[in-house]
Amino acid sequence: MKQELSTIPGPIGVFDSGYGGLTILSKIREALPQYDYIYLGDNARTPYGTRSFEIVYEFTLQAVTKLFEMGCHLVILACNTASAKALRSIQMNDLPGMDPARRVLGVIRPTVECIGSITHSRHVGILATAGTIKSESYPLEIHKLFPDIQVQGEACPLWVPLVENNEAEGDGTDYFIRKYIDELLSKDEYIDTVILGCTHYPLLLPKIQKYMPAGITTVAQGELVADSLKDYLRRHPEMDNKCTKTGNCAYYTTEAEEKFIESASTFLNKEVTVQRIEL
Repeated sequence: MKQELSTIPGPIGVFDSGYGGLTILSKIREALPQYDYIYLGDNARTPYGTRSFEIVYEFTLQAVTKLFEMGCHLVILACNTASAKALRSIQMNDLPGMDPARRVLGVIRPTVECIGSITHSRHVGILATAGTIKSESYPLEIHKLFPDIQVQGEACPLWVPLVENNEAEGDGTDYFIRKYIDELLSKDEYIDTVILGCTHYPLLLPKIQKYMPAGITTVAQGELVADSLKDYLRRHPEMDNKCTKTGNCAYYTTEAEEKFIESASTFLNKEVTVQRIEL
């Protein structure tokens, strides 16, 4: 049954399965501070990276539906796993029945669009969760735009837990940073550009750059997604008019509020107030 959704302008929704999407939100708010935002973290069911396509799709659709009900006309999936495993199905199969005028955008396409102008060797590497690597979303999107680029991927299953356990700067983390970088580069000696295909990874950037060989460009997603959203709203004034602009941001989590506040401060370097909701 089609549910009636409000036509009143509302905030931009930003969804992530965990906390990494806060790195995307932070860059979006830097670029577009005048807009209102709702950040929704499905922190009780994180991580999505190891889950099946079906479950990621089901959970992501629940979150998108909730954000629509909360008044969002535009939702950003600030999660590579959700973008890889659920975005296309939601865009093609669900949006037409829910409200064809609403939009759900991901983080993979904006990241990929800039790659052609960054790589000189036309050999690119992806460091991401097991789910994103297995989905092959990055190679597929890159080859749509740049058929000549060679792509290799490496899953980094321990990087997210290290970040979420506040070990981003710990001594033991160095071993796992070096390990996955070495494994990726051993697959293709001509790689000159490495995409960080997970929103948690910017917190590991100092160590990643420490072990990334000279001459290799490391690409984080936040600014790329923010620039892409800015361009999208400029090109779609009909959507821009549906976004409220009072500079506010509200945070919601499926976890306990205290847990979210503690972890979010790691990503945002400030304390936030949050409400718990159920999906």
